Amino acid sequence: MTTTPSTILIVPGLRDHVPEHWQTLLAAKLPHVHTVPPLEDDKLSCAARVEALDRALRAIAGPVVLVAHSAGVMMVAHWARKHGANHSIKGALLATPADVESPFPAAYPTTDTLREHGWLPIPRSALPFPSLLAASRNDPLCAFERADTLAQEWGSELVDLGEVGHLNPASGYGEWPRAVELLQRFVAA
Repeated sequence: MTTTPSTILIVPGLRDHVPEHWQTLLAAKLPHVHTVPPLEDDKLSCAARVEALDRALRAIAGPVVLVAHSAGVMMVAHWARKHGANHSIKGALLATPADVESPFPAAYPTTDTLREHGWLPIPRSALPFPSLLAASRNDPLCAFERADTLAQEWGSELVDLGEVGHLNPASGYGEWPRAVELLQRFVAA
């Protein structure tokens, strides 16, 4: 019996595809990778991003492992609430979620803007697939304690990354080799 390899689906945050970002570099390195395409319109719309994620998933045959970062983690939570029982998700790596219910630094959308675009409230029910929530102790977009609470609510295993900021180029991260190690828990399963 031949098994279909898992497809990795990259779910970027609100800044979409950043060339030096670990997700972009990971996608170039691994086989069987797809990425949720950037939106042309409604870039801040949570509903539009959830539908883009759902379209990307429907285009993939076989099992999928999600790799989400920042607001991409919130997209996965909203998608799971709406569509989660309808697809074969083998697991999800949820890296440094963006806590859309708490104020962000000045260069980011305000809480009111995120609320207007459907990001609030954050879904609190358990995800219908295994997940790892990788959290930073000094993330400007999500306090570690808040990430721990989200992990508990979603039924995710919390992975303490230490002090890695928001795990993005602005925090000094391009390559993130640990992503491959964490993904192996789902791909090898």
